[in-house]
Amino acid sequence: MAKSTTSAKRGLWWLWSAIAGIVSAAAFLAIAELAALLFAKESSPILAVGAFVIDIVPQPLKEFAIATFGSADKVVLLGSLGLAVVIAAAIAGILQYYVRPFGLVVIALAGVLSTAAIVTRTGASALAWLPPVLGTLVGCAVLVLLISRLRRWALGREAGGVVAASRSELVTHPQTDAAAPAPADPARRDGVARRESGFGRRSFLTATLVTAAAAAVVGVGSRLLNATAASVDALRQELRLPEPRSTVTVPNGAELDVEGISPLITPNADFYRVDTALTVPTVDPSTWRLVIDGMVDQRVELSFDDLVGMGLDEYAVTLTCVSNEVGGGLVGNAIWQGVPIRDILSMAGPQSGADMVLSTSVDGYTASTPLEALTDDSIDAIFAVAMNGEPLPLEHGFPVRMVVPGLYGYVSATKWVTELKVTTFAEDEAYWTPRGYAAQAPIKFSSRIDTPRAGTPVAAGTVAVAGMAWAQTVGIERVEVRIDDGDWQSATLSTPINADTWVQWVLEWQAEAGTHYVEVRAVNANGDTQVEERAAIAPDGSSGWQRVLVTVTA
Repeated sequence: MAKSTTSAKRGLWWLWSAIAGIVSAAAFLAIAELAALLFAKESSPILAVGAFVIDIVPQPLKEFAIATFGSADKVVLLGSLGLAVVIAAAIAGILQYYVRPFGLVVIALAGVLSTAAIVTRTGASALAWLPPVLGTLVGCAVLVLLISRLRRWALGREAGGVVAASRSELVTHPQTDAAAPAPADPARRDGVARRESGFGRRSFLTATLVTAAAAAVVGVGSRLLNATAASVDALRQELRLPEPRSTVTVPNGAELDVEGISPLITPNADFYRVDTALTVPTVDPSTWRLVIDGMVDQRVELSFDDLVGMGLDEYAVTLTCVSNEVGGGLVGNAIWQGVPIRDILSMAGPQSGADMVLSTSVDGYTASTPLEALTDDSIDAIFAVAMNGEPLPLEHGFPVRMVVPGLYGYVSATKWVTELKVTTFAEDEAYWTPRGYAAQAPIKFSSRIDTPRAGTPVAAGTVAVAGMAWAQTVGIERVEVRIDDGDWQSATLSTPINADTWVQWVLEWQAEAGTHYVEVRAVNANGDTQVEERAAIAPDGSSGWQRVLVTVTA
């Protein structure tokens, strides 16, 4: 029975010390967020550490996260980091209670790591170190305060237990040992112990609740004020762009009427999002600037009004992510409004010997684009400001992003772009190059089966096998479909908008009951057949023919 009571008490102090650690961590983050709001908006510890994790995580793990969670990968990462913080904070509290000062060491280590993650980020300000340092000091102070009060509670309770045991001994065995000294007044000692225990319990619980509530209010409030997405989105909704000088004409027959096929123009809400930004950057168009520098005759700096004032045109372009697996959904087609990048570069005058443009986002992300792809008159590389008839959504690069036909997004489609550095591939590296991806990455043309889908049975009879195919800057000549090991059959193509957009295709299949393999391949306008050999997405995009197992019911 005594052993059970001891275990219960130990469990109680473990629980409360863990809670003390979690509240101390909450105070750390709340003060850091408040300081970030006041002194350095980019210095949120949890976001900085999250961005650091994104930077260092091995490439296969990145691919797994994108393939498994899609656009929710950032949410999963933040949730995982939050869980890790709670566990580490609980451990810190337990350590501080039982083996001081190791709990403080854990908090301090967290402060050092978050400070390092913040100050090493591109664009870190001179005061970037201040928020995590202040947060660390406050977190340590709160941990010492709470644990000291918890120990007072525990010691008072244990002292009361000793006194109670002594009184019981006197009653049960009076005068058993005349030589033993009588204990001091047990009732008085019991009262003191109870007062100490009660004061410790009340002070600990009060301090814990007050600190937790204050941390929630200060931390959440500071983060909401720091994340100005709502106000920037309001600016976006109020933004009125000039009418484009030229518009895209969607020809008759550009979209097939087939159930289950992807739409010709991907709605903004459904357009894939893959980037390294843990939270969506919020940029006020009135303060946005685009700088062209590096190997140029003259430095150029433009405001948003300067850019838009050059005149907007519409362009239909399909974008593809290098992380798109064979048959994957990380590809989308939109009608963009923007200004040709070549016009801006010509203002700066790229110098002889330059072969690459390093574009930089407001969050420090960089992409390496061949200079030729941005200056070629036959390639409509643009600074886009609108997507499908409205200003760019925040998550797709508002106020300005790059759109370059024929290149995977990681080497061209920089969102929230703020700088172009004309340079060379020998001199500069972009974000993904040292992480196992090619510095130059033309899109590998491909095809995809949208319907019927694997795992969804279809009825015997006429079945529409349909999907999409793309070969940006070249165009698709034909799409061929094979059922099981039969002959290749030419599918019916939609009318392309242009060579930079995908096309839809359909084949009417007389399906018989049973299981069948359906395979697709494309041929581009140059007469090249889509590569059959399977390749992983790294270092320069996947390849292979998609093959789907379809069940046909009688």
